[in-house]
Amino acid sequence: MKLSSRAILKIARLYKLADDNFSTKQLRNLRINPNESFVTAEFIIDKQRYGLIFSSLLDDESYHEMWPNLPDDVQILTNPLDEEAIITPFQGKNLMVFNFPRHAQRLDQFLSSEFDQNISRSQWQKHIKAGHVLVNGKIEKSTKREVSLVDEVAISIPKDQSADLDIPIIYEDENIVVINKPAGVLTHAKGGIANEKTVADWLRDRTSFGLDGDRPGIVHRLDRDTSGVLVGARNPASAKDLQAQFADRRIKKTYLAVVEGHLKHQAAEIDLPIARHPSVPSTFRVDPKGKSAQTIFEVLAVNDKFSLVKLSPKTGRTHQLRVHMAHLGNPIVGDRVYGQSSDRLYLHAYKIELTKLDGEKQTFTADLPEQFLTNFPDVKL
Repeated sequence: MKLSSRAILKIARLYKLADDNFSTKQLRNLRINPNESFVTAEFIIDKQRYGLIFSSLLDDESYHEMWPNLPDDVQILTNPLDEEAIITPFQGKNLMVFNFPRHAQRLDQFLSSEFDQNISRSQWQKHIKAGHVLVNGKIEKSTKREVSLVDEVAISIPKDQSADLDIPIIYEDENIVVINKPAGVLTHAKGGIANEKTVADWLRDRTSFGLDGDRPGIVHRLDRDTSGVLVGARNPASAKDLQAQFADRRIKKTYLAVVEGHLKHQAAEIDLPIARHPSVPSTFRVDPKGKSAQTIFEVLAVNDKFSLVKLSPKTGRTHQLRVHMAHLGNPIVGDRVYGQSSDRLYLHAYKIELTKLDGEKQTFTADLPEQFLTNFPDVKL
């Protein structure tokens, strides 16, 4: 799928971001990222950075699958013709436009918040002083330089600082590869980081899809701290098919989690809307004015302190499982945001059900990690 710079200018005028005298040459830092079934793009107008997603599959839930590393605190712009909607019909497809926050920060603080939060601020300072960071195309060695999302910040850390990944393969054929992602491994680079190997790096030699970008083979993601089943596409046809299944929510995912305490019910459906937290915009909370969110849970085992639960999300809101369990008073063990830190986040993508390109429905599972079994040695799944 393609989207031209002229079409993006029409979109900017539709949303009243630009007037009739504005030209395509004035769209600063324009980046258009075409995919098989959708297009993402970024641009700057009057020192404000904007982004958009364009696809016939786009709705108010699927956009996170199409732009997995979209910052949590972006502001989605409403339909200019319908203030109650965030999706805008455009050229026979659906469109979503958003702007990025304009917070100025020291460069080392910016890198810590916008790139990889598992790299300490002192480590980022070393990378800056070593000349590994570029601001607006030039090497910047001052940690105190103030930048924002309007600035072009790029990371160029030597590849030899990365270690090879040992990733267990659950299933592989000519169209897909299914892996058991270890906790602590990034699905793909965030903002061009190259100081560690990612699943996307591992997939690069196993796929013909997305080789011109930093997400080869990637059609969905798991957070760094979440382990479990992850599906990669080995060719463009398979990628298009899987992306459509994810966007239409035809793929069913089941997670296992260790949560604090004991739940009041053995099994139930949580139907609680979720919205961004107004005081901490990178996090979320249950809010009656939020977006609809449903999670089915079932308690599988308990011990003195914890419960092992099966979680089946019916919707795909950001942080949905973590927010719902924390709201019940049973946060996931190791959740540094909604609970308390531990040796790891005890959230595991256990099972995924999908339809292969040949039409066969298949279920893939990833064995429960040893850390989970230590707490529940007698559990049978």
